Amino acid sequence: MKTKIYYANIRKLTVMSVLAVIAMGAYMLVDVNFNNERLFAYAMEIRAPKLAVMVITAFAIGGASLIFQSVISNTIVTPCLLGMNSLYTLIHTAVIFFAGSTSMLANNANLSFAADLIIMGVTAMLIYGWLFKKTNYNVLYVLLIGTVLTSFFSSMQSTLTRVMDPNEYDNLLSTLVASFSNVNSEIIIFSLVILALLIFVLRKDLALLNVITLGRQQAINLGVDYDKTIRRLLLGVVSCIAVATAMVGPISFLGLIIANLARQLLQTYRHGQLILGSALFGVIVLVGGQLIVEHVFTYTIPVSVFITVGGGIYFLYLLLVRRRV
Repeated sequence: MKTKIYYANIRKLTVMSVLAVIAMGAYMLVDVNFNNERLFAYAMEIRAPKLAVMVITAFAIGGASLIFQSVISNTIVTPCLLGMNSLYTLIHTAVIFFAGSTSMLANNANLSFAADLIIMGVTAMLIYGWLFKKTNYNVLYVLLIGTVLTSFFSSMQSTLTRVMDPNEYDNLLSTLVASFSNVNSEIIIFSLVILALLIFVLRKDLALLNVITLGRQQAINLGVDYDKTIRRLLLGVVSCIAVATAMVGPISFLGLIIANLARQLLQTYRHGQLILGSALFGVIVLVGGQLIVEHVFTYTIPVSVFITVGGGIYFLYLLLVRRRV
């Protein structure tokens, strides 16, 4: 049954969509020379892949973060607790440490993306798929193990950097910070295909999210195979985060910010609206932030720094002011 809140949220989502389009239009057209066709075409060629990657990242992280919070039944957690960000930094550190910054694996963007995605995807399937069964489908145990793995991966990465050649370490640092300044346009289609396949495979599980949030017993009483649904959704979340992280690098607090902003604005149980709202907030934050980075700070500070600082402050607000739901 569609209520007043439903239609009010439709209006809010429409406004957010307009703001997202305005942000994307501003990013594409600000400081563009319209009088010179070649310069205009060059600007579009440079900016279009960046915009596409930002939109894909926003939808992947926004949707995955909101689903993860619903699965865990806690709005102050993020998928980065599952260790994918730490695993990403460990992979890149290991490549530079063992193969060197001049190796093909380090310099070929397509090969690096494939390696990141395969390793993170296989790790997610093996570790979290197996652990979910061993812990008798207890998501809290999986979250705890993910936190331990995050510390483990970070410790290994820190150990490698301590004994690494200083020149190699300088080359490594640029790959560990999320940035949209130099994106690989060749992986855009591949990432879209992967995300589309994930949505198709999990379409039935996504439709059950509204029921899942009622709790284990209520969902089972309504005929939902709760354990298997949660397992598939969790693997889908990790896969989405793996794709986004492999594209641009780790952005730890983005999911926390946009998922909670969507919940605060929409205040509904309908996950279709919540996921779309989270993704639209992600587009506005990333595109607007990158616009400021390029035209105000002239690339001196990556957008991930602002997101990390803002996300840390927002996390403290959620932790101290808002109660866990």
